[in-house]
Amino acid sequence: MALFKKRTVGKPGEWYYCLEHKKVEEGPECPAQNRFGPYTSREAAQHAMDTARDRNLEWDTDPKWHDENTDRSSPPGDNPGPSH
Repeated sequence: MALFKKRTVGKPGEWYYCLEHKKVEEGPECPAQNRFGPYTSREAAQHAMDTARDRNLEWDTDPKWHDENTDRSSPPGDNPGPSH
């Protein structure tokens, strides 16, 4: 019998993708900052990097997140107005 039990935060049936070890784990096994998930299946966790890439591409090409006016010569709210 082990003196110390390994504590996990997740539940059985929750799957994660470990970014450090580049592997799928049930549990989780690794710290939260090193993993994606939880996923509902092993297969979904196996495709975590594909899912992240696809979501990043959607955000990068979403016109709602890109301003039409790209002129950044003066700070926002900086309106010099008429000079006296």
